[in-house]
Amino acid sequence: MLRHAIAPSSGWTKAPHTVVRSRRMNSDAKILLLYVQGLQDSATDRPLGELARKLDMKGRSYQQAKKQLTENGYLHEWRSQGDGGRWMTEQLLSSTPLTRDEAVSVRAKLSPEAGQLARPEQPPCPPPGARFPAVGEPTSRPVGGYGPEEEHDEKNNPTNQPTEPAAQSAAPEPPPAPEPPGESEPESPREPELPREPEGDPGGQAPPPSSQLWRAERVLLSLRHSRRELLLGVGEARALAGKAVKWLERGVTESELRHALLAAPPKGGVRSAFGFLRHRLTTKCPVPSAPAAPPQPPPPPVRALIACTAESTEEHMFRPLGDETECPECRRATAYGNWMADTDTYDFPPDMSWRQRVVAVAKADALRGRTA
Repeated sequence: MLRHAIAPSSGWTKAPHTVVRSRRMNSDAKILLLYVQGLQDSATDRPLGELARKLDMKGRSYQQAKKQLTENGYLHEWRSQGDGGRWMTEQLLSSTPLTRDEAVSVRAKLSPEAGQLARPEQPPCPPPGARFPAVGEPTSRPVGGYGPEEEHDEKNNPTNQPTEPAAQSAAPEPPPAPEPPGESEPESPREPELPREPEGDPGGQAPPPSSQLWRAERVLLSLRHSRRELLLGVGEARALAGKAVKWLERGVTESELRHALLAAPPKGGVRSAFGFLRHRLTTKCPVPSAPAAPPQPPPPPVRALIACTAESTEEHMFRPLGDETECPECRRATAYGNWMADTDTYDFPPDMSWRQRVVAVAKADALRGRTA
């Protein structure tokens, strides 16, 4: 590799090789260190985070760089509380790594209050009232002279107290006599107290069993292991467990419920884990399965074959459905025979078989008094 380097005549910062070649710090930490070291003295009164924003360093990158500078001894911080109760943070960024004692000595030389740094780093807050005492001298609390104030309402109004002695107050008082009209206003009747409904589900449904609530709450609390933004508190998980139980009651397993809540995250991220999960549990709840159809009745038993008792040219068998003794064809032929005897005709439908026609003619002739 060829190298051509010209030392600048102005506008440069000394960078030790221990910083440039360090493997314990990333490029953000090195650039931030060199950037601060090259600033003028008038620009170093700003916090390190504000200087990092000028380098377009985001929050995550700045925190990582600050952590590495602190671990390697380049950055030291002191937090202290002033006389007014406000906290302040002092930062020291050096070009070489320093121990804690070395950093304290450098801070004592660079701080404008070098003579006042003998105090501890976090002095205790002065007791209240020591700096700004109250007006007047402390006095003891007066006791006696007046009784406690009472609230004069309808219950303890002095005008409504009984005037009888305390010994007679235990005896039952007789009912008051009716007052003449016009002297006092009639007392409005009290409304009867309605029986209180038992506390529970306002819809009248019984609460789900505790085992299902526990399973639903466990699924909701486990979402933070897959996506940090879905972190729920115990109270929030218990408030959403009722909606998650509906999924379990409709045949959804715990793994399927977890997958449905984690699938298709929004592009802009989740602002509120409670609101996002409540919306998804409500809008994507599966439809309840239809009730099972009633079982079909068993088919009727198959009956044995019997011989048809109708007059026919040949004997034939059929399987009855009930108590009939003639086959359907012979019963149809009998019906046509009755119709032909009434109308004195011999008309047959085209779909009638020859056996039905013979039986129909025999029935019709028998009804007319003829022999077949």
